[in-house]
Amino acid sequence: MTEILIVGAGPAGLTLAIDLAQRGVACHVVEATGERGVNPRCNTTSARSMEIFRRLGLADEIRRAGLPEDYPTSIHYRTSLNGEDIYRIDLPSAADVLAGVGRESWPTPEPQHRISQLYLEPILEKHASKLPGLTLERGTRLVEIRQHDDHVEAVVENAGERRTLRCAYVVGCDGAHSTVRRQLGIRYEGVDAIQRFVSTFVRSPELGRLAARDRAWTYWTYGRRIASLIAIDGKSLWLNHVAFAPDHDTEGEDPEQLLREAVGESVEHEVLGVVRWTGRRLVAQRYRAGRVFLAGDAAHIWIPVGGFGMNAGIQDAATLAWMLAAVHHGWAPPELLDAYELERKPVGDQFAAAVGAQARTSFADVSPDIHLSGPEGERARAEFAERLAVTEPRRYSPDGFSFGYHYAGSPLIVGGEDQAEITMGEYQDRARPGFRLPHGWLDDGRSVFDVLGPGFTLLRTDPKAGTTAWALAARELGIPLTVVDLPGRYPAPLLLVRPDQHVAWLGGADVRPGDVLHTATGRVPAHQR
Repeated sequence: MTEILIVGAGPAGLTLAIDLAQRGVACHVVEATGERGVNPRCNTTSARSMEIFRRLGLADEIRRAGLPEDYPTSIHYRTSLNGEDIYRIDLPSAADVLAGVGRESWPTPEPQHRISQLYLEPILEKHASKLPGLTLERGTRLVEIRQHDDHVEAVVENAGERRTLRCAYVVGCDGAHSTVRRQLGIRYEGVDAIQRFVSTFVRSPELGRLAARDRAWTYWTYGRRIASLIAIDGKSLWLNHVAFAPDHDTEGEDPEQLLREAVGESVEHEVLGVVRWTGRRLVAQRYRAGRVFLAGDAAHIWIPVGGFGMNAGIQDAATLAWMLAAVHHGWAPPELLDAYELERKPVGDQFAAAVGAQARTSFADVSPDIHLSGPEGERARAEFAERLAVTEPRRYSPDGFSFGYHYAGSPLIVGGEDQAEITMGEYQDRARPGFRLPHGWLDDGRSVFDVLGPGFTLLRTDPKAGTTAWALAARELGIPLTVVDLPGRYPAPLLLVRPDQHVAWLGGADVRPGDVLHTATGRVPAHQR
């Protein structure tokens, strides 16, 4: 019997598999494609995703991949690549981050990293292939799911031969056209077409030489159409995204012309791939049906603003992994799994709204006067720069997305309160029930995240606060609990942190530890207490 079957070997599926395997849960991954796609997709790994990869032991290797370590991750806004400069956001290189330049002001031990999925997925797959209890089968597609009270039967096909896998649970991480979601009869809800895009992937050393005069990770250009020219390897590989209205027929758009318009001149290049696609804002009606779950693009699709879709899928995986592991190892009841949808779907709904609002702002009308020479053109570019200074920084440093999402309304959280809607660029950097534990550097140079245990962690900030009752209650319930002393670090004597680094409870000695642990592991929902 397969304990967990994961359908799809993208970032969400591979992160889930690695997390489960490291928690001692056997899992099997099936991927319909025999080889990875050649076109870049998401090109940003968020700070929160990098924190998750840090916990899994992958962050440093990922940060050293993608762009050259000394390549700036800045954003330039220009009339064309070789045209007039309008506005820029200067951001550090991977080498700066690895060296810890300015790290005392970071809200995280792992700032975001610019890396194409072309480079991220092989790293994840390499690590997955080395873990005991984790198997990955490419060229195998899911055909059918049959649910039973105590297991799931999954019919899969490889090279024309079908077989049936008996699984405890199935997780669909199989993308926008998810077979798992369709098998469950779950529909997307939202906006089916926000914009249309033509994305052209090219190899062009000449383009690399032009960009080297003023290096950036992304160049936004404003020719006939708004385009973003993205550095994939910092040398010769480039991706040109061009946006159109949702009702525009992109079949008549010539990728060669679109590239000329973005650059401002013709450059010698080789086209590696062209994708014409539609940006959407959709969230699945449900994230779970019985013993089957949805994560990543199978659960939500968003227009590509900041790579939020892929990164939200990695967050899905981090939440679901510890829950499945807790149930598998017997220190939480199956009812714990009800909280997955209750926690992640509200986040998906709020992100969808925020991403849609950001997209509308970012693609607002641009005056053609920015292309004029002389004072009139300078004035138009200066006015446009003022607008960009308001809308763009939060898009490229979306701390609210990385650190402000929460599970305050979850039945697993004790003391959670109603919260304002999640925003992209803002969050409160303080410990609160349901939120990610705020980062802090310790005296020995480690992050507070580095001292958290693999299960629950009880942080003691007041040396007088007793922890014996907590240890006894956890032992009685079979819950893995690590106790860590961090004097004066947070505004409560004690904090209970979940395996996914979110705060389950904080307070003092006037609480019964067993009651809190019962709630945090799904034995008694918080709203019943």
